Amino acid sequence: MSIRSRWTAIADGVYRLETANVNCYLVVTSDGMTLVDAGLPRTLPLLDDLLAHLGAHRGDIDAIILTHAHFDHVGMAHGLVSERRTPVHVHPRDQRLARHPYRYAHERARITYPFRYPKAVPTLLAMTAKGALGVRGVEAAPTVHHATAVEAPGRPTALWTPGHTEGHCGFWFEDLGVLMTGDAIVTLDPYTGRTGPRIVAGAATADSGRALSDLDAFLASSAPTLLPGHGEPWHDGAGAAVAHARRVGRS
Repeated sequence: MSIRSRWTAIADGVYRLETANVNCYLVVTSDGMTLVDAGLPRTLPLLDDLLAHLGAHRGDIDAIILTHAHFDHVGMAHGLVSERRTPVHVHPRDQRLARHPYRYAHERARITYPFRYPKAVPTLLAMTAKGALGVRGVEAAPTVHHATAVEAPGRPTALWTPGHTEGHCGFWFEDLGVLMTGDAIVTLDPYTGRTGPRIVAGAATADSGRALSDLDAFLASSAPTLLPGHGEPWHDGAGAAVAHARRVGRS
């Protein structure tokens, strides 16, 4: 399992920023730029490098949309809001969590996972080194609603997939052929180190049963490419990813 910091072009106008096996995505369209999730605090130099490559700067980011408001998806948001007043959008049920990104429900005790799954320890340590323990909350507008286009460049359709958190949403950029799945489906579980499409372990998931059942929302997407919050892109479509996640089940 590789732990690195880099940005890569995924599709035309879609860039993945990866730090300590945590992903966020910059979408560049003719209407502007949208940052999907805000990674860890120390993803910021990577974002600056990508923006410089594009001939842009932080102020050119028109919106941040959050799949959910856990600390590793909110990391850069406070700084961008403070510096540039970049608007942040989230589902209403995760608005409070955005203010307090460590106060989240989870099914199982987190302390046991490094002992049960030692393969995950390098990722957890790398996340800590990249600022996972120092994330500041952010005020986010509760403007993300199921099956509705988000008012941000690219106008993705929000697909509400609660279970990981109450307000978790995926974002389907139909014109770009990509579905941002956040932590509803990942291809690397940072708490177990296991790979392949799956839900995140109970160490960070509020309701695994609901997380699995509500993956049906992703079946409305015809996107060939899924872009998860952790792990590599998945290029075999939503149906195959959902089926695999359900076979694997909960951890």
